[in-house]
Amino acid sequence: MGEAAMCFAGMAVLALAMVWPVDAYGAWLLSAHMGQHMMLLALAPPLLLAGRPMAAMAAALPPAWSRAIHGTMRPLVPAFARTLALATLANVMVMWAWHAPAALALVMRSEPAHWLMHGSFLLAGLWFWTLLWGRMRDDAAGALPGAVCIIVVMMQMGFLGALLTFSPRVLYPVYADRAAELGMTAFDDQQLAGLIMWVPSCLPYLVGALWLLARGLRRLAHRDR
Repeated sequence: MGEAAMCFAGMAVLALAMVWPVDAYGAWLLSAHMGQHMMLLALAPPLLLAGRPMAAMAAALPPAWSRAIHGTMRPLVPAFARTLALATLANVMVMWAWHAPAALALVMRSEPAHWLMHGSFLLAGLWFWTLLWGRMRDDAAGALPGAVCIIVVMMQMGFLGALLTFSPRVLYPVYADRAAELGMTAFDDQQLAGLIMWVPSCLPYLVGALWLLARGLRRLAHRDR
């Protein structure tokens, strides 16, 4: 029941980000656009994966079919795709690349670029959180590498958020007139976007890091006993 609720919550977050209302406001406010990015990267993936959708699909199929599909699909996943460090690098690159002023201006002009941006955020988030969930569930896996990768993502997210919050000038002119249409100044909108990336978006990663460290401490305590 808890896993089904998590999966439903993840689908609800995706709907909020991609359908309405966040996507609608994202065309007018940088802060809404930033919230959309963080929902796709940091919130929807862990909720969806906590629902264990693949396990549910496997349980719905005959056991022989599940084993055959698993045996066929696993060799198709390259070894590098199972490396948490590369998934961490992908998260960092996606954040910095798409938040460059020129990239965001392109997204506002091109619908294909808009959807490419959203897809890259979601795929990078699913890649990172899939490997992280596997490490959380694996009793033999060490906690430190996963915690370090989470801290790297949080630091990059916090640094970019601080740049937006404390910048002395408007970094995204494409939103200047649009924000005014909704009664916000460009500076207020940009500062709110930075705060969204800096504070609430880091919370899922913080929870994941604390979970990993708690599991590591429990294993050490069990080993000592």
